[in-house]
Amino acid sequence: MGSLYERELRAVLAGEPDGVRAVTRSCNPSEKARAMQVIRRPFLVVRAAGSGVGGAGDLLAIRGDVSFPIEVKANKERRIYLSGRTWEQYEELKRAGEACGLLPIYAYRLKGVRGDSWRILRVETTSLQGRLAVIANRIPALPLTRNSRPYLDWEAGLPLHRFLSLLCRDEESYEATATSLRARNNAWLEREERSRAEAEEEAVAVPKELAPAEEWVRRFRRS
Repeated sequence: MGSLYERELRAVLAGEPDGVRAVTRSCNPSEKARAMQVIRRPFLVVRAAGSGVGGAGDLLAIRGDVSFPIEVKANKERRIYLSGRTWEQYEELKRAGEACGLLPIYAYRLKGVRGDSWRILRVETTSLQGRLAVIANRIPALPLTRNSRPYLDWEAGLPLHRFLSLLCRDEESYEATATSLRARNNAWLEREERSRAEAEEEAVAVPKELAPAEEWVRRFRRS
């Protein structure tokens, strides 16, 4: 059963028109248009040897600018709590992501729903750089239980059509996003610097204003 959904997702990421149309059949026109962008910028998608072993996930999506391992899950329930083998898979994905600078993701297919039935969640890592880091900021990480243990929540994930639109934007769009982030950060630093300089000027100005009064008090005491 799992391989059925792996093939479904593989066809979409590979940019196969029939595969994209199949998963968006009950989506609205806007969602379909976003998903169709992958046809223009497809991935090479391979099934990992010994699926789910060694941090490779079930599928590996490869393209010149980004690559990521994918763990595919399908369920009738909107939440999956990780334990046993599923927890081992999560830890392997996280280790591989940290060691190799990859962005491991979960693709969660909810059975029996209309519209976009896939959701994307990322495994939290700290070694991402460049474009992958920009992309990761737009993908929700696995939420945490009260005991700070990651789990899968379909409602918390990024819809597949939005994920595909994010991945298939032109390089100029990514650069514009990164430039915008840098500009906002620089503007914040400049505001902080101005505030600090103004505070220092006020601190210096206060004693000068008080100086005449202090001199008057000293003269009064001598008289």
